[in-house]
Amino acid sequence: MTNVMSATYVALLRGINVGGKNKLPMKVLTAMFDEAGCGKVRSYIQSGNVVFEAASGLCARLPGLIENRIAQEFGYRTPVILRSAKQLRAVFENNPFLTAGATPEGLHVMFLADRPSQDRIKTLDPNRSAPDEFIVQGQEIYLRLPNGAGNSKLTNAYFDTKLATVGTSRNWRTVTTLLEMMEKQG
Repeated sequence: MTNVMSATYVALLRGINVGGKNKLPMKVLTAMFDEAGCGKVRSYIQSGNVVFEAASGLCARLPGLIENRIAQEFGYRTPVILRSAKQLRAVFENNPFLTAGATPEGLHVMFLADRPSQDRIKTLDPNRSAPDEFIVQGQEIYLRLPNGAGNSKLTNAYFDTKLATVGTSRNWRTVTTLLEMMEKQG
């Protein structure tokens, strides 16, 4: 792989190594990305964040490759959602809660596999879990969860069902750290 054709990406896996379920050692996960043809593969914490370099053609196939490999070796399926360094930079710069003056504590981002339709977005209940708030922008949902993610009804299952896609959430500190890793690597 040449540097001219490659870019830096992050893979965000949903629901691994959480509460003792879906165990997947990061060493094994990063090896899967290496074997798929990615370069400079690194993981961040145990919850399925992998920063790597790859050609765009590989990235189009990568979520399916990794999902299938995990299913074969570990017996469960987990979504793999990719974002480029440029996309993650845009997520970082366009957080509407930070722009409005919120502090980073309690902020999360749900990364969606697909962009939801406006008709689907209209079905979301803004009062589902007050005082929690959310704003859908493109393929992300920005969340402000002042009482913590564990106490919110704004769950993956809720958004998956309403928006007809899958997503995975990261707290703002993780988003910031992943962006730093990607920009140092790129």
